[in-house]
Amino acid sequence: MKKRTLIRGFAAALALVGVPASADAHLINTTLGDFYGGVLHPLSGPEDIVPWFALAILASIQDPRNARWLLFAFPVALVGGALLSVVAPALSISPAWNLAVIVVTGLAVAAAAKLPFPIFLGLGTLIALLHGYQNGQAMTRDTDRLLFICGVGAIGYVFVTLITALAISFRQGGRDWRLIALRASGSWVAAVGVIMIGLQLRTSAAM
Repeated sequence: MKKRTLIRGFAAALALVGVPASADAHLINTTLGDFYGGVLHPLSGPEDIVPWFALAILASIQDPRNARWLLFAFPVALVGGALLSVVAPALSISPAWNLAVIVVTGLAVAAAAKLPFPIFLGLGTLIALLHGYQNGQAMTRDTDRLLFICGVGAIGYVFVTLITALAISFRQGGRDWRLIALRASGSWVAAVGVIMIGLQLRTSAAM
């Protein structure tokens, strides 16, 4: 009898422990969710990833000093663009700007162009400002803006740094075909930009 009572008591305790309680299944319901939201938002579409990738490949072709400056300026300009979206949310920035920088960056990679330092840094800063502003517009009233903007800046730094480092390491093999492969990726980026421009013009004409 005592043994049965003990077993029932143990089973009841297990049942109580196993009763589901309130849980946050997604990080978006926690404080750090807005930081990860800022990290993931630029990765959710090609309009950010494609030019970032091309810019990192272009950085690997430049002088090391120029590439190092980009790694500093790019995340800072991303944060600046996101902050600008908070201060001036109604700016009308044409999508053509984003598409144009995709094509220009892709063509520069395809040509393996070593750009003058001000032009190279200006191109990287322009891309970051545009994308920082666009990503900042995704914030809502409930968004912790500081965490979201920090997330955008963090992923920008990590992405561009890693791709640039990988591209430099890839080129260090010393074989000509490796540079040709990187240049070919630039031509694909430019082609994607041209296609996106065509789709944009088609959509505008349909409206």
